[in-house]
Amino acid sequence: LMKTAELDPRQNYLVGFHPHGVLAAGAFLNFCTEASGFSTLFPGITPHLMMLSLWFRIPFFRDYVMSGGLIPSDKESASYVLQKPEGGNLLAIIVGGAQEALDARPGSFILLLKNRKGFVRLAIQHGTPLVPAFSFGENDVFDQVKNPKGSWLRRIQHWLQQIMGVSLPLFHARGIFQYSFGLIPYRRPICTVVGKPIPVQKKHRPSEEEVDQVHQKYLNELSELFEKHKAKYNVPEDIHLEFI
Repeated sequence: LMKTAELDPRQNYLVGFHPHGVLAAGAFLNFCTEASGFSTLFPGITPHLMMLSLWFRIPFFRDYVMSGGLIPSDKESASYVLQKPEGGNLLAIIVGGAQEALDARPGSFILLLKNRKGFVRLAIQHGTPLVPAFSFGENDVFDQVKNPKGSWLRRIQHWLQQIMGVSLPLFHARGIFQYSFGLIPYRRPICTVVGKPIPVQKKHRPSEEEVDQVHQKYLNELSELFEKHKAKYNVPEDIHLEFI
């Protein structure tokens, strides 16, 4: 985990996390555990990561994920965190969600973000600063079976996702004692770079135009963050983020 700016513990923040990756490993490790020293990097800030509401219906597993600060991905839960008056809360949303996981493979920089504006509207309604975060290496820890758009596999995955809310990427990596096949992630580093906060003017009912304006600013800041740090993480010069 790497920060590029300080976060004021008297304020709440909304972090957009990209990309989802196959299992959102970077988001979980950075925001739900102390694996990367979150509390040392951001003193006085409590992270909350949003997760599909479906997982909160499973007894015991629900308690396990809640103990890590995970909250259901619905508007009520998000608002509850963002309107805490004492501040010091960070709400992380994996904006591309389950659908983006279907494009997660090594060397892919496709983000499902062009028409995802709900998190921006939420930030405006609460006057919460938006923070872009990009996780380098997130897509490199697993390989995924080829599923180009229009293929029968992609159609089945899309259909299942619409029914269950969960996408089912067919992923593989290495085994425990061999490196050729298995479900254990490859030993590849994931480094999440947290950008600087984008101030947002509070407005209870923002117009489409106002949402679009902040959304565009967010896309620009995210692209800038990626371009500035990509060389450090061996991303070729001619590779840029692709928003779909």
